[in-house]
Amino acid sequence: MKIGFDSKRLFCNFTGLGNYSRTLLNNVVEFYPVNDYYLYTTKINKTPETNQFFNWSRYNVNVPSTFFKAFWRTYSIKKQLKSDKIQLYHGLSNEIPINIHKTPIKSVVTIHDLIFKILPETYSAVDRKVYDIKFKYACDHADRIISLSENTKKDIVRFYHIKPKKIEVIYQACNPIYYHSKNQKKNDLILQLYNIPPEYLLSVGSVEPRKNLKRIIESFRYLKRDLHLPLVVIGKGGIYKQQAEQMVRKAGLEKLVIWIDSLANNEHLQSIYQNSKALIYPSLYEGFGLPVAEALLSKTPVVTSDRSSLKEAGGPGSLYIDPESPEQIAAAIEKVLTNSAFRQNMIDLGYLYAHQNFAAEIVTKQIMNCYQKTLEGN
Repeated sequence: MKIGFDSKRLFCNFTGLGNYSRTLLNNVVEFYPVNDYYLYTTKINKTPETNQFFNWSRYNVNVPSTFFKAFWRTYSIKKQLKSDKIQLYHGLSNEIPINIHKTPIKSVVTIHDLIFKILPETYSAVDRKVYDIKFKYACDHADRIISLSENTKKDIVRFYHIKPKKIEVIYQACNPIYYHSKNQKKNDLILQLYNIPPEYLLSVGSVEPRKNLKRIIESFRYLKRDLHLPLVVIGKGGIYKQQAEQMVRKAGLEKLVIWIDSLANNEHLQSIYQNSKALIYPSLYEGFGLPVAEALLSKTPVVTSDRSSLKEAGGPGSLYIDPESPEQIAAAIEKVLTNSAFRQNMIDLGYLYAHQNFAAEIVTKQIMNCYQKTLEGN
């Protein structure tokens, strides 16, 4: 089978959409090496994350020579796809080429979320309009849609009136390292590198209003003093982060909050997950919630929101709270920190759930079955 992928995010984005693309491509080559995989991108960034895609013979990387690369990606790429005899094209980041449905090439699109529809105030008017046009077109004209959660599937049906049978829910796999624990000596060295103490709580994700960091900070007001563990915050931010830093200063928590804009690699993040007392993730809305899955695989208890897709990501072992209630966040943190039997049960249930639902081989088999059904017109 010859499969083409929109790989712009794979080579140019090093957070959510890029991670999804790289993990998916790594997995399909590992578990289904008999196919030919063509990667189409307007630009290449050679980094440790992307170098592997130039070293394996099963990847065919294509960059247009034209000056109008954006036009090529959206419109004229069809000529290249036909020349390469691509049978199926996967738009990995919410869009597909215009009029691909008028060619013999079948198409699949992954819709990650419709947050710009759910929380429009978190996006500019221009971005909302552009996303709406691209997402709607992809949903209307792709042969099949992959949604990262049942919740996002409901959003697609609700906002774009797509028939549910056209949408297939396939959860996101994590980076391969998360399926294998690291030893404590390595973890200790990494914690020392970032000046992280032995015991701490963890927040992972961009520091923006939707991720709701301020309410974690506010929850310390409701926690007993002896439960005031340091909070490690991993993620970049702008104005919202500045506001959160101001909250920290006003609350006198400067010595408790450890800010880390970025990490050297996923291995460092895995070590920080593994040693954390709990991931606190009170997001207001998620298309999937990858940090939750990563934490479960790292045997870390998760406190997260009772909204959107997060119960799908967290499974039966996570502790769910109203993300708008600092009191509930504090109560959940207290329960995790003071009830060791309960905490261990969270770890065991979460680890089992994550392996059963997010294992790379399981998710990749679902992806390939989706491709096969699309080619067969089922």
